[in-house]
Amino acid sequence: MVKEVSEMESFLQAVKVTEKVYWVGAIDWAIKDFHGYSTERGTTYNAFLILSDKITLVDTVKAPFIDEMFARISSIIDPSKIDYIISNHSEPDHSGALPETIRRVKPQKIFASLMGEKNLKAHYSIDQEITPVKTGDSVSLGNMTVDFIETRMLHWPDSMFSYLREEKVLFSQDAFGMHLASDRLFADEIEHEVLYWEAEKYFANILMPYSQQVQKLAADLPGFNLDIKTLAPDHGPLWRKNISEIIGWYVDWSAQKPENFAIVVYDTMWQSTALMARSIADGIKNSGSRVELIPLSAKDRSYVATKLLRAGALVVGSPTLNNNIFPTLSDVLTYVKGLRPKNKIGVAFGSYGWGGEAAKQVDDILKSMDVEIVSEPLRMKYVPKENDLKKCFELGAAISATLREKTK
Repeated sequence: MVKEVSEMESFLQAVKVTEKVYWVGAIDWAIKDFHGYSTERGTTYNAFLILSDKITLVDTVKAPFIDEMFARISSIIDPSKIDYIISNHSEPDHSGALPETIRRVKPQKIFASLMGEKNLKAHYSIDQEITPVKTGDSVSLGNMTVDFIETRMLHWPDSMFSYLREEKVLFSQDAFGMHLASDRLFADEIEHEVLYWEAEKYFANILMPYSQQVQKLAADLPGFNLDIKTLAPDHGPLWRKNISEIIGWYVDWSAQKPENFAIVVYDTMWQSTALMARSIADGIKNSGSRVELIPLSAKDRSYVATKLLRAGALVVGSPTLNNNIFPTLSDVLTYVKGLRPKNKIGVAFGSYGWGGEAAKQVDDILKSMDVEIVSEPLRMKYVPKENDLKKCFELGAAISATLREKTK
C-alpha cells in the first residue's frame, strides 16, 4: 500500500518535460551548505517519471523530501503503478529516498550501473534484486527504450547516464547540473549570468578533479549518436534549448586552460597582510594582468575554487598564528588541494611578529599542488613600510610577467 501524502503535499504538481516525461523532484530552498560547498541559492533534487508501458522512475530525492516526490507523482498517476526504477547515481541526495520508495511501490525491477548495484547495497538494506547495467546495455519499457552509458568518476564510480530514445531525453545525473533552487524548471527561463555562475561554481567545486574524465566523455559522446532534445541533470534546471552551450562550457572548463588572471587569497589579523595583498594586486594590475583580491573575511572556500578554475595564478597570503597558517587559509588550501587544479603559477606571502612560519607553510602546500612557484615566500615583520610595499608591488609585477608569458 502506497503511503498517503498529507493534505498540503497533495497540492504539489508534477511538471511536464516532454509528452511522456514528467519532473517529480523536490526543491530545497533552505540548504546553504552542501558538504562544504556553499549553496546560497539552494538546490533541487530532480527525479523523473516516464509514462511508458512500463512506468519508470528515474532517480529519487534526498530522504527528507520523499513525500514531496510522492505528491508530485500522485498528481499524475497512482505511485503503485511504477514498474521500474533507474538509479543513475547512488549518492544520498539522489538515492536517499530509494529504500522507502521501493518499500512503498514494490517495483518489478531496479536498474543501476555495475558499481551502482554495489554502492546501493553498501549504503542501504535493499533486499530486492538490483539489475546491473553497463555501457551499451538497453532496457525495453515496452513502447520505449532506455540506453545506458557509464560515466565513472563523474563524479562517483557508479555514475551513469540514461537516454530515453523516443523522447530524446538524456538523464545526466550530476553532470551538467548546478545547485540552484528556482520556481522555473528550464534553463532558458533563467538569467544567463546566474546560469553561467552556478554551472561554473558546480564544475569547479564538484567536477574539477575529474577534468580528464570530462574530456574523455566529451570526446566519446558523439560516438553514441545521441539526438539530445532535453538534457536533464539531477540538480538545477533542465536544458531544452542551447544544449551545446553547457556542453561547450564543460569542454572549456575541463581543459583548465589558464587565463591572464590572478587571484590573491588572503586573511589578516591586524591589516599588515592585507596591506601586502593590496600592493601585490596593484603590481599585477599595473603590469597587464587582471586580478581579484579575495579576503577570506568576506568570501568562502567554494567562491575561491570557482575563481581558481580559470585563474592562471594563485597568490596566497597568511599571517602567522601560533606558529601556523591562519585557520581560514588552512581550510581553503586543504579544500582546493583536493580539487587538483592544473596549470597554475603562484607564490606565498605574509606578515609575522616573531616566528613567521606561515608563509613557508603556504609555499610548501602550493608546491604539493604542483603550482609553479614564481619566487620565494615574501615575509614582512610587523607593519610593512613604504619600501616593503614597493617589494610587494614588484612581486605583483613579476607574477604578471610570468602569467602573461604562460597565457600568450
